[in-house]
Amino acid sequence: MSKAKLEYIWLDGYQPTQSLRSKTKIIADFSGELADCPEWCFDGSSTEQAEGGSSDCLLKPVAIYPDPGRIEGYLVMCEVMNPDGSAHPSNGRATINDDDNDFWFGFEQEYFLWDPETNLPPGFPAAGYPAPQGPYYCSVGAKNAYCRDLVEEHLDMCLAAGLNVEGINAEVAAGQWEFQCFSKGAKDAGDQIWVARYLLERCGESYGLAIEYHPKPLGETDWNGSGMHANFSNETLRTCGDQATYEKICEAFRPRVKEHIAVYGADNDQRLTGKHETQSIDQFSFGVSDRGASIRIPVGTVTNGWKGWLEDRRPASNADPYKVAAEIIKTVKSV
Repeated sequence: MSKAKLEYIWLDGYQPTQSLRSKTKIIADFSGELADCPEWCFDGSSTEQAEGGSSDCLLKPVAIYPDPGRIEGYLVMCEVMNPDGSAHPSNGRATINDDDNDFWFGFEQEYFLWDPETNLPPGFPAAGYPAPQGPYYCSVGAKNAYCRDLVEEHLDMCLAAGLNVEGINAEVAAGQWEFQCFSKGAKDAGDQIWVARYLLERCGESYGLAIEYHPKPLGETDWNGSGMHANFSNETLRTCGDQATYEKICEAFRPRVKEHIAVYGADNDQRLTGKHETQSIDQFSFGVSDRGASIRIPVGTVTNGWKGWLEDRRPASNADPYKVAAEIIKTVKSV
């Protein structure tokens, strides 16, 4: 009798930034289909999601992928539900209003690799700083690109899991990298980012390196922070062919700055300063090919006759892609 290892993955209730949790379930003669993944439960009192006197929270499987690190293994992304079957308050996926998959999302996930022993990124000396940023972006060579073996292993794991990762690159600071995931559906896009993050964390374990998602882990220095730029479109944006429609949609974001920033990641004020390719956190702007704007209109959208997508550059690297997508969809649908 063959037995499969199902790794159930969920988000805990920690504030202001949720963490990934997971545990393994063994199932005999598993079909490999999501429909055959049973609901499970966990101790919510250990994850800031329930009180000890009534601690059971439910895990509802919503997506399944092959686990590239295990024989007969699967990664099962789950929503957290209350015992009565309603969505738990920590469940950002349940807030997405996109059942028809009209919205497509491409998230650009930046992050720092982090050495727990030095409490610094690889490439940073114990005292002082490496050469100023500039040579590290899309770099090659041991003087500028750090821990490529880990990053390449993570890419291979994502592809083996069936995630739609569209690329990787070294970012502007030493020890900083990025990967991108795209999906025709907001919920699926969030699932893929979270599973890719899970695989990155697991990959880092093998190298003794942590993954730092804080948007400005190097503090008040002249080093870029980390974001999770959200590229998005719906049928209107993909087909309208009209500059005025694009500008109307962008303007819909202006009065909702506080609502967006509220779910765009903790400590994002340290990153959104108006410097280092960002707009100030309390300001709003949009423009064609403007990387200092809140929302960038890609030049490819313009040259394609105003048929394409928009990029919200404000979400931080530690933001929940489910909540980011939900807020963007709500704003665009208000137009």
